[in-house]
Amino acid sequence: MNAETIEKQVKEILYKVRPYLQRDGGDVKYIGFKDGIVYVEMMGACVGCSALDSTLKDGIEAILIEEVPGIIGVENI
Repeated sequence: MNAETIEKQVKEILYKVRPYLQRDGGDVKYIGFKDGIVYVEMMGACVGCSALDSTLKDGIEAILIEEVPGIIGVENI
């Protein structure tokens, strides 16, 4: 699978996840993809939230790893 296809799938999944974050005053912005890692910026209420690590690793990362071949992790920048 090429990087363009992976990036498209990642963006589609993030688009589906965003309403759940926005409902709680947060948001996620896609920054990029390199060497199997998706880089995102958590925004709004997500910044400084005690559930950020859980949301990122147990939520967003778990979905992306399961749904998109080639993804090995997600990093908040």
